[in-house]
Amino acid sequence: MIILEVSMETAPFIFTLIGILIVGAVLGFVISRKLFKRELEKNPPINEKMIRVMFQQMGRKPSEAQIRAIMNSMRKNQ
Repeated sequence: MIILEVSMETAPFIFTLIGILIVGAVLGFVISRKLFKRELEKNPPINEKMIRVMFQQMGRKPSEAQIRAIMNSMRKNQ
């Protein structure tokens, strides 16, 4: 049986751990941002056409002012 013993001082070990954590955080941020952008391209947020369809499903004919008001309120809440 072969036992491989690796010895490292405390300070380099701590700096290595901190470096790995920072690199992991940066990579996680970049990857999640890319996935989020791709998801938004596939499924865009609600637009004016979707609002018109929802009003029609409720049996109403929306005016342009109503549609603009809804879009403005949604932008304000983001």
